[in-house]
Amino acid sequence: MAHDGGARGVLVTGGAGDIGRAVARRLVGAGCEVVVADLDEVAAAAVAGELGAKATGVRLDLSDDGSIEGVAGALAGRVSAVVHCAGLAIVEPFLGSSVADWDAMLRVNLRGPMLLTKHLLPSLLETDSARIVFVSSDGARAGAGGESAYAAAKAGLFGFAKSLAREVAREQVTVNVVCPGPISGQMVDRTMREHPGTLAALEKAIPMKRLGQPDEVAALIAWLASPEASYITGQLISVSGGITMS
Repeated sequence: MAHDGGARGVLVTGGAGDIGRAVARRLVGAGCEVVVADLDEVAAAAVAGELGAKATGVRLDLSDDGSIEGVAGALAGRVSAVVHCAGLAIVEPFLGSSVADWDAMLRVNLRGPMLLTKHLLPSLLETDSARIVFVSSDGARAGAGGESAYAAAKAGLFGFAKSLAREVAREQVTVNVVCPGPISGQMVDRTMREHPGTLAALEKAIPMKRLGQPDEVAALIAWLASPEASYITGQLISVSGGITMS
């Protein structure tokens, strides 16, 4: 995955998920060589297979430091952009939540992305047009019932991304956060099964009166990960159909 005269290399974590898959598809369509990383190695390989020769699948466990170090080591110098799509959401009332669930979400949603970024940053600093994009949640910006610990972990990305953006701006590296609102896909489907009636309430609350589609989020992410997004950094951008406007 060369940078000079070759295809641009991009790592997409959570690449077998709805948004991650859509991001990978867009990036391959733009001529990038994409590493589809996911906890589910079989699913990552399947997505890569669908995308063709410019995509490869790898297993990445963001709760395992060794897995993070291994993937980062293998990709050092081979990617010039990282898209952090992977996440873990456990929806439950705060009083009914467990510390073990907090720890799991903090590890996958915050600590893991931070560690992966730390390992990849030295090589990113040596590339042209390096890009780092984190996928957080609109619930982390505005609050969401049943998501206290999840929102806390995802909100941690805000402070990390903004601070890192200031540190690396001089090297022309950009760091941004995309915050999806309710997006059609596996996570919403699971919530609907566990909490019937939530979909109707969600759609009523969304000014555009519908759920978003993964590709509507992926369009922004892929652009922020491209050389074109050269003067946008340290930003939190919602893709939420207008639930939050700021």
